[in-house]
Amino acid sequence: MPIGVSDELLGTFVPIAVYWLYSGLYVALDGVEGLDAYRLHPRGEEAARNVVSRGAVVRGVLVQQAFQVVVALTLFAVIGDESGIAPKQPSAVVIALQFIIAMFVMDTWQYFMHRYMHINKFLYKHIHSKHHTLVVPYSFGALYNHPLEGLILDTIGGALSFLLSGMTPRTSIFFFSFATIKTVDDHCGLWLPGNILHALFNNNTAYHDIHHQLYGNKYNFSQPFFVLWDKILGTYMPYSLENRKGGGFESRPVKSVEQTKAD
Repeated sequence: MPIGVSDELLGTFVPIAVYWLYSGLYVALDGVEGLDAYRLHPRGEEAARNVVSRGAVVRGVLVQQAFQVVVALTLFAVIGDESGIAPKQPSAVVIALQFIIAMFVMDTWQYFMHRYMHINKFLYKHIHSKHHTLVVPYSFGALYNHPLEGLILDTIGGALSFLLSGMTPRTSIFFFSFATIKTVDDHCGLWLPGNILHALFNNNTAYHDIHHQLYGNKYNFSQPFFVLWDKILGTYMPYSLENRKGGGFESRPVKSVEQTKAD
């Protein structure tokens, strides 16, 4: 008799597998010198500016993902149907609506929690600053956080997105895999031609790179999908993508209309 794997287990472990597979793709691309023309930071700047080793980043991400697994399995156990029968999937229109709701919930939660971790000096110093040790972001550092931050921002934010959107565990496999791909892409450090995520979302690799720089530390808090809350609440830092002398690109902040008038 064939042994099936539940949607709950797939929804828990597939996004983790996607994280390492997709970030591994960018690691492979990072070794291609011909792609240096698409880098947001010069080769070698990572070693000069980041204060944490890649090995420590891998270990930190694995710790966060362990917390993620425990919370996800606990949540599915609490809300699961004792019959063991997977709920029926709704129509494609309903699933699309659930995706949009989940994206909005996740963005809202992460914006306000993320911003508060910058405003509160204690939380920034002892928790959120760990993520900002990666001044030059790279793909598998996307989830490198203090475990408490990972629990609050990512794991609880994901749980709220799942619950408030009403999606099924099967739908969650696809939603959280997509959110994982988006998060990794935002930290990849490459502005590759033809990247559909850059075309679809203003919140992208260059946008988030601004936030990782000292001058952008109090701006561009939105993640991982939209820039809505940044624009509404005045924390949006517009930028231009410029060709860097010596090759590659650079995200440079530009003055907004309001700043220009103030000057």
